[in-house]
This record gives sequence, C-alpha cells and structure tokens, in this order.
Amino acid sequence: MLTRRALLAGSASLAVAGVTAPRAVRAAARRAPLRDPFRLGVASGEPAPDGMVLWTRLATDPLAPDGLGGMPRRPVPVEWQLAEDENFRRVVRHGTETARPEAAHSVHVELEGLEPGAEYFYRFRAAGELSETGRTLTTPAPGTRSRALNLSFTSCADYQSGYFTAYRRMAEDHPDLIAFLGDYIYEYGDYEHPVRDQAGGECLDLAGYRLRHAQHKTDPDLRAAHAIAPWAVVWDDHDVRNAWAGDVSRKRRAAAFRAYYENMPLRRAQRPVGAALRLYRSIRWGAVANLHLLDTRQYRDPYACAGRAGRAGRAGTVGPDCAERLAPARTILGQEQQTWLDAQLRESHATWDLLGQQVFMMEMDWVRGPAQGWSNEGWDGYVASRDHLAAIVGAHRRNAVVLTGDVHSHWAGQISRDQRDPGSKPVAVELVTTSVTSAGDGLDEYPDTPDLLAGNPHVRFFNGRRGYVRTRISRREMKVDFRSLAYVTRPDAPARTSGFFAIEPGDPALNPA
Repeated sequence: MLTRRALLAGSASLAVAGVTAPRAVRAAARRAPLRDPFRLGVASGEPAPDGMVLWTRLATDPLAPDGLGGMPRRPVPVEWQLAEDENFRRVVRHGTETARPEAAHSVHVELEGLEPGAEYFYRFRAAGELSETGRTLTTPAPGTRSRALNLSFTSCADYQSGYFTAYRRMAEDHPDLIAFLGDYIYEYGDYEHPVRDQAGGECLDLAGYRLRHAQHKTDPDLRAAHAIAPWAVVWDDHDVRNAWAGDVSRKRRAAAFRAYYENMPLRRAQRPVGAALRLYRSIRWGAVANLHLLDTRQYRDPYACAGRAGRAGRAGTVGPDCAERLAPARTILGQEQQTWLDAQLRESHATWDLLGQQVFMMEMDWVRGPAQGWSNEGWDGYVASRDHLAAIVGAHRRNAVVLTGDVHSHWAGQISRDQRDPGSKPVAVELVTTSVTSAGDGLDEYPDTPDLLAGNPHVRFFNGRRGYVRTRISRREMKVDFRSLAYVTRPDAPARTSGFFAIEPGDPALNPA
C-alpha cells in the first residue's frame, strides 16, 4: 500500500503499477521538489454506466494572488489509480496525466470500460505525495430499475457568509450522487463584516476566479463532500457575475468559464471555447431516473421590464403591467437547449425525469395582499418557456421533478400546465433547495411567510434555514427530506429534517412521507 511519503523528494521514479511518466515530464520532476500539492483535494463527477471523471488540481499555496496555487510554471506528472477496494489491493485502472500551468495544474481523467453499478476508490500521486482517497460510482446499466438513487442537492455557497457545514452533513449521508445547482463561488469583493475572510477582491479576471475556486476547495467540509461521491454541477449567476443574463463581456465570461472547468470534475465535452461552454447535459441512473442539467443563464433573453425592476439589466420584482414577460418568443433556455430538452423528454424511458436548474420555475407572487408582483429573474420572467416545458411534460406523461437552487431557502410546490389558470392540473413538482451559507443563519419562518404562502396556494412547504435536500428515488416513489441547519455563522451545526414528502409516479403531488 502506498503512503504519503512513499518516494524521496525530487525522485524521478514516478511509476505506479508499472506506468512510467514521459521522459520530458520525468525530467521536469527532477527540479526543485514541491510541498504537498493536494491541498485542494480530489473529486469525481459525470458518472456513466462504464466510467466517470476523476479530478484534482495541484496547489502548494492555494491563496497565491496570481491564482496558480504556488505551482511552478512547468508541467508536473500526476499518477492516478482506480481500485475496487479502499486499500487499493485490487487496482483496476492506473495511468499518468500531465498537470499543466496553462490549465492551473488541473487534471481531468475521463474513464471508460468499467463495470456498471459499481463502487470504486481513487487517488493521485505527484512529487512524492499521495492525495486523499475518493469514493466514486458508475451508474446502473441501461434499463436497470432495481437500484434506487440516493441523490442530494444544494446551491449557493458564499465563503464570507458562513461555514460549509452542509457539505459535511451531505457527506455523512453517503449519497450516490451530489447535484450542485449553482453559485459554487461568489464573485463579490470583501464584505464589511464577513463571517470568514476571503482572499482577493471581486473576481474580474482569470487569476481572481481561480483564486476564489481554490479558496473554496481548501475548506475541509467541501473536500469531504467531493471525496464521498460523484458530483453533477451547473452554474448560476455568481459563478460569473451577479444577475448576469448574457450581458457580461466576453473577456470576463471566458475567464469565469475557464476557471469553472479547471475546478470541476467535468468531461472534455464541457471544455470551454472562449466565452462559450455547453453545460446542459443528461446523467442517467439506469431506467430509474434521468437527471437533465439545464443552463438558465447563458442563453436567456434580457430581463423583462428591466427599467421597472430598478437598475436596467438587473433582476427584480415586476408588477402585473409587465406584459413583456408574457411575450411568446421570450426564452430562458435558448432554442438549441430547448430543442435538446424536448428530445430528452420525448425519448425518455426512465421512471423519473429530474430537471436540475437554477431559478424558480413555478409561479411566485412575491407581493403580499391584493397587489401582484413576479420576479423577472426566474421563469416568471419567461412565461412562454415555462408553458412550453409544461406542455411537453404533460404531452409525454413524464414524471417530472424540478430541482432548483438560487433563493437561499427551502420550498416545495407544484407546476401546472398553465400556472395562470387556477383550474389547470399540475404536471410536475418543484423542490427548491436552500443555500449552503448565503443569507446567513436564516429563520425557519419569517414574519411575512404565512401571507406569502397564502398568496401562492400551490406552494406546500417553506423553511428559511441553510442546508440541502436529500432524496431516495426508486421506481415506486421519490422520498424527499429537507435538511436544515440552525446556524452557519459558527461551525459544526447538526442537520435536522425540517420537511419530508413522498412523490409517486403518475401523481405530481407532495404527499406526507
């Protein structure tokens, strides 16, 4: 069994299980030895029946201002192993990748040819140091309905707002898959009274985004969640800039997209090309569930009635006179992504179709009393897109469950074929996760919560604490636990179940569990 200091510092011998690094890379390794380069941990993602992506990024000084993690400006060989057991006595794959400075010394190992529905363990070695061990999974074989999916999801991790305890609690549940639904980082500059100090100011360039990602991954709770299960990630606005809707400069988008790819366990198909990155895709768990990951940021039309929402181009609440939000040509997904999603739902043979996305899909009247007001940042600002999706779900009789982030609180409700018609039948359920830390400790209920729920009768649950959502999805039902933490402004809060429901195939309703 390898140990963390199995090699002498500066050794040119980098063989693992008979694999030898290329000559040029071995030569580079003879230069000055590195300190522990695995301070950002390990991760896996994008599971498939025959493989997944293994990830790490080398950094000896994660908070180096240039965003390069204290690494030398030269390539570094990184060995990897995949085993059937945690002690690595049954190694099934091994190899060497090159961590290059132009990619911030990140490594993406894209594996194929593995057994479906299997548990594996993986690790990396570089510069005489051994990484921690990660656990990962392949998905069940196509057509398999016998194995349930244990899926947890969350969103919105603001480093300055608190401690990442929710990640630790997710890891303790040993899920099969973790879905992160946006705002993995916050691009903001320094707060006046932060709970935790962040490194660097506002993220404006590649170095800034790289540094912010690196600081997040130094957090032990986040590292634990990455190491326990494969992840499926999508972004929201703060991964680039607050409330962006296609109006960010190409230079800044390119920097944010590049840093995002470098720091996530994504496939080569998600590698950015300048200011473009195709993030929408599907992950299939046998025939039990399809997880369709959507991008509601990159392709959306500008905000409706932005002038009446406050500062032009920003999201806000608009009143009933905002006819623009009802325009039939408005889109939140863009035509190409919408066509792709239509095909995924039309051709699906899974029991469940999960839509992982960023902003409220169900209609929400945010104004108390007889007046009305909707957010133009969510699907209420793109009503034609929601109506189209609801029609597709209804026409193909899909068991659709929308998984949503963004709003820093737990919600559960129903989406109807026509949300503006009180008699319209529900076609889907929406589960909204709260944040990891954003908005601070929060409250179980706010003073205006009863009025807000009364004005939105399709909403069945609310909790304003931080946390995550835990689900168990089988061919017979989907069990849902809303997990809440009493505080994040100090570490190690326990998690409790603040709400629990069961959803049955063919019935888009939230039933008591």
